[in-house]
Amino acid sequence: MVRKVKNKKPGISLFVTILMIGVITAFVYHSIITLGNQQTFKDEYDNRTTSVPPAKIESASSVPISPDKLNSPNAILIRLKDHTILMQKNSAEKIYPASLTKIMTAIVAIENLPDLKEKIVLTNSTFQGLYEADASMAGFQPGEQVRAIDLLYGVMLPSGAECCGGLADQIAGSEQNFVKLMNQKAAGLGMKNTHFENSTGLHNANHYTTAKDLAILLSYALQNNTFREIFSSSRHSTQPSNKHPGGITFYSTMFEDLNNQNIIGGEILGGKTGYTDEAGLCLASLARVGKQEYILISAGAKGDHQSEQYNITDALAVYNGIGKR
Repeated sequence: MVRKVKNKKPGISLFVTILMIGVITAFVYHSIITLGNQQTFKDEYDNRTTSVPPAKIESASSVPISPDKLNSPNAILIRLKDHTILMQKNSAEKIYPASLTKIMTAIVAIENLPDLKEKIVLTNSTFQGLYEADASMAGFQPGEQVRAIDLLYGVMLPSGAECCGGLADQIAGSEQNFVKLMNQKAAGLGMKNTHFENSTGLHNANHYTTAKDLAILLSYALQNNTFREIFSSSRHSTQPSNKHPGGITFYSTMFEDLNNQNIIGGEILGGKTGYTDEAGLCLASLARVGKQEYILISAGAKGDHQSEQYNITDALAVYNGIGKR
């Protein structure tokens, strides 16, 4: 009996030793893989060019209006403070942005102009093709010398196509070169489903985006004080120029369409409308409800400039829905 017990001890010890080695090896391997994954994630995060944090998803029940009740087939609502998506409807679907394009035109121009008070001459070539395309115009004339800041207001409030062209020529030498800056900016912001062909939003089959990408863009642009000031203005009067001694007064197309309608518990602070036959009625807006700010992007609503403005109707419905909570 004693001899048998002694003979078993080496076998048991060997088994326990092998088992412990296996456990230690597995633990070390798991630790290495975990640390490696954490480092890979950190490297990917650090290397991203993201000026706006990735959006978080919150239950659609946080907004007491169903996306299906909107007139717009594409929409996204984001709480600006933490970039939480509160509601979305086909927000990753390809759309034509129409004049919502001018949000990108404005922020790229602001970031590339050393002096917003400098005067820019609008040449004949700036106006080429705009009247024929029935583009929205701010009211400037060929040969007019205009401050850059007045052109920026002309881009955003009356949606002036000649203002886009004047800024593009001044900054990049041509609209084509300026559009390259727009696309570079879009890529840098992570707007993965966006491509621009012009600075105005005139229809082009290869000029497209998504509601979600536009929300990324607007969230970014609103961090710029100059952009926010322009975006939230209902009117602006330019300085006298060689063609307009009394200046020109612009009015925001959104505030005109809004027609002094209020929302429950807050106000619509600013916005940019857009429309082409292919894009439908579009709107990018900023509102404050309670103590929070929200942005809503909507696109593709049926109608035109003569019909009911369903893009405005949708904004009022969504923001009032937040106010009723």
